Amino acid sequence: MSRQCCLDRRDWLPASGATIVTLFAYMPDKQVHTNEVFSLRRMMRTRRKPLALLLSLPGVWCSLAGAQEAPPPDIAKSDGLVLRTVPALVDNPLASGDDVPMYVRGMSLTGRTNVDATVDGDAEARKYRSFVKGDRLTYDQDSDEVVARGNARLSQGGNLFTGPEAHMYAGAGDGYMLTPTYRLVSGGGGKSERADIEASNVVTLQRGTYSACECSDEGKTPAWYIKASEFEFDQEQQEGTAYNGILFFQGVPILASPYLSFPTSNERRSGFLAPTFTQSSRTGFELATPYYFNIAPNRDLTITPRFMTKRGVMGVADFRYLEPTYAGLFHIEYLPKDRVTGDARYTFTFQHSQALGYGVNAYVNFTKVSDDTYPDDFGSGTNFQTGVQRVYSREAGLTWSHGDWSFLARVLKYQTLAPSVPQYESVPELSATYNKLDFHGFDFTMPIRYNRFQIASWTGQPNGERIYAQPTLSYPILTPGYFIVPKVMFNAASYNVKYPNGSTMQSSITRTVPTVSLDTGLTFERPLTLFGTAMKQTLEPRLFYVYTPYRNQSSIPIFDSAVADFNLAEIFSENSFIGVDRIQDANRVTAALTSRLIDADTGVERGRFWYAQRYNIQASRVTMPGGVPEDAGVSDFLVGGSALLYRNITFSSAVQYSPSTSQFNRSDVGVTWRPGERKVFNLYYRYLRNPQPVVGQTALDVTPINQIELSGQWPITPRFGVVGRLNYSITDKTFIDALAGFEYDADCWAFRVGLQRYATNATTTTSRIFAQLELKGLTKSGNSATEAFKVGVPGYQPPPTNQIPSRFSNYE
Repeated sequence: MSRQCCLDRRDWLPASGATIVTLFAYMPDKQVHTNEVFSLRRMMRTRRKPLALLLSLPGVWCSLAGAQEAPPPDIAKSDGLVLRTVPALVDNPLASGDDVPMYVRGMSLTGRTNVDATVDGDAEARKYRSFVKGDRLTYDQDSDEVVARGNARLSQGGNLFTGPEAHMYAGAGDGYMLTPTYRLVSGGGGKSERADIEASNVVTLQRGTYSACECSDEGKTPAWYIKASEFEFDQEQQEGTAYNGILFFQGVPILASPYLSFPTSNERRSGFLAPTFTQSSRTGFELATPYYFNIAPNRDLTITPRFMTKRGVMGVADFRYLEPTYAGLFHIEYLPKDRVTGDARYTFTFQHSQALGYGVNAYVNFTKVSDDTYPDDFGSGTNFQTGVQRVYSREAGLTWSHGDWSFLARVLKYQTLAPSVPQYESVPELSATYNKLDFHGFDFTMPIRYNRFQIASWTGQPNGERIYAQPTLSYPILTPGYFIVPKVMFNAASYNVKYPNGSTMQSSITRTVPTVSLDTGLTFERPLTLFGTAMKQTLEPRLFYVYTPYRNQSSIPIFDSAVADFNLAEIFSENSFIGVDRIQDANRVTAALTSRLIDADTGVERGRFWYAQRYNIQASRVTMPGGVPEDAGVSDFLVGGSALLYRNITFSSAVQYSPSTSQFNRSDVGVTWRPGERKVFNLYYRYLRNPQPVVGQTALDVTPINQIELSGQWPITPRFGVVGRLNYSITDKTFIDALAGFEYDADCWAFRVGLQRYATNATTTTSRIFAQLELKGLTKSGNSATEAFKVGVPGYQPPPTNQIPSRFSNYE
């Protein structure tokens, strides 16, 4: 059918009673005339525009009538139209040279064929990703320009502009508007004197404002905004630029710059992160202003000047990288001259791991601190601290895995800050481990390790070499109802010790100790109804026997061993010491009983209760230096449990009780209440009668640990919340550490304040207050105060992040 079907000048006028006119037009290539409103770049550009402007309503009827004369076979068979669903809105970009028709509608339409047209009443013209709306639309075919007047709305690529008048060039997809109010597809918006919109997703604004805040009230000033002589928004790069801009917060100017660049999405962008303000008893008033460099998707750099009124200006840098075969980070803090000490102060950390091929991997972990008091004076930014780290590892090594074998070669050294005592360093350590699992039902493993230990000479401790092997053979029998694991171990070690001059101690020592053990258990299960809920209850008895004969090991120095903690994991181990310098003689049986309550419908474990105790058939004689042998008979017993109560309260406890002294040697009790989102309350109680001595203490000086800890997060209002933590020593009647935090989270900005007090050593404490302002959509937080809240309060939840909408979100 010809496109001129039913086309007549009289048909441009609507029939009586007509309310909406809907039209389509195809657009072949044609050169566009110069428009005086656009700059020189528009004059150089070609456009695609229609040969025929519009088709009349009767013309559309003619086309539809012709189309329905012979319906497609699939529609005919289905007895009508069939809708096809799609999972989501799909963006289908046009290929080079492609074109699409323009869609126009309104209450009435007048015009001249191939010359111009006017649409009145709820008028709209739409083409591909652009549309223009208004009370009246006029179209000029020669200039390919659609002009909307009265309540004009112009959109291109999801960016929306409203104002009294809008201009759109249909073929090219460009347009402009005077005195618009705009909203970008990324969520930000504002006002300007003029907006130029390009089909290449570039928007230029003259003398306007921008903010990422959503203002529901018309005319309301956003919480923060930028006022500039010119804005340029590149939607492809998701970046905005303001020239001669001033940043306002709550109506107060806080920053001015001739050039401001900021992201318009959640993607990583170079720029300033949210600054942090801190007041510390050691550094005075601090201001940290991090700048983030997005070097590449797999590399970034953050440089943070740290201004301290008492100490000076410190530079902090963090560089991270990630490649297919290697990854790592480099962190450095440097203060050229400390105003208090007069010295240069610094610390740096280098971590690197790399795959060298053929199963070989290398790694480095190195930290250097300038002096003993550096961590006391400068802490770790806004991170939550419960003390001061005084031992830093320096390690480099190679690993290799091949079949059932794995190998390690490394050098391990330490930097130990006073008053801590230096530790033994392993220079080097060479180890090989062979694992063969399920070989005719047997599991076999054999680690072999060589260490050369050294320590500072002023300590008076010996240096030495050690080679150690521990072949182990077991035959595990595992079934749903029971398990039996017999095991045989052989502990062999050879020492070559170099004592200080004048010592008569034995320098060459060899030790061989066999160990046999048997681990067995049963699992019973029965249905149970508790408080109207169907559950399954298990009963799991377990017996563990171990025998290790006595070998005199008093002449062996302690290089890397210690007494293991008495807990539910250690009570089922063959050796009560960590490391291999001591192998405890043992002839004992450990019995345990565990019962679980499991929801029959969901499989969630509602409760667990356990009891364990060891019986020494004969006394153990091997001890650490200064230790006390274990007597024959029953040991302390361990009892504890955990429970999920009322879906939001969890309870856990672990108690160590001594029948011989009728005293509790350890008690850990905790309750957590989570009544809702961003609501948590934790209560912990810890008691330890005989803690390990710390630096400067003897066993007689050690006082029991008797502490109570409270922590929580609670919203006072939907926007304002508090966090807190108190760790109080009942024995010393003092706070070990404390944290109080306040956070206000608005739609487009957040403010956080934290007050912290923590012990730097046995006699001194550090107090500080830090604050951070984050303008959402403009800056992101770097070393955020929320990290301190997250570490200090178990279960802390940060406020939800505002999501950047898609361009389909504001589809009209």
